[in-house]
Amino acid sequence: VALDIAEGADSVMVKPGLAYLDVICRVKQQFGVPVFAYQVSGEYALIEAGAAAGIGGRDALLMEKLVAFKRAGCTGVLTYHAPIAAKLLNG
Repeated sequence: VALDIAEGADSVMVKPGLAYLDVICRVKQQFGVPVFAYQVSGEYALIEAGAAAGIGGRDALLMEKLVAFKRAGCTGVLTYHAPIAAKLLNG
């Protein structure tokens, strides 16, 4: 991250996101730059499979993950669920 910033990066992206919430938090604290997470296809599939198996509602599972990213310090999240998240967040 330090090298990326030294080379002129204005922000950084952590991929995969969910597995590295601790890294997101540390990057935000240590470097103070905008930190984005990429919710990879496997994380998308995890939510969809959980919803299909009746573990929870897709919307609730999705929002739980997005809140986790926000709590870790993410400025934003790149996700395949963006259209659904936008509807949920905008009512």
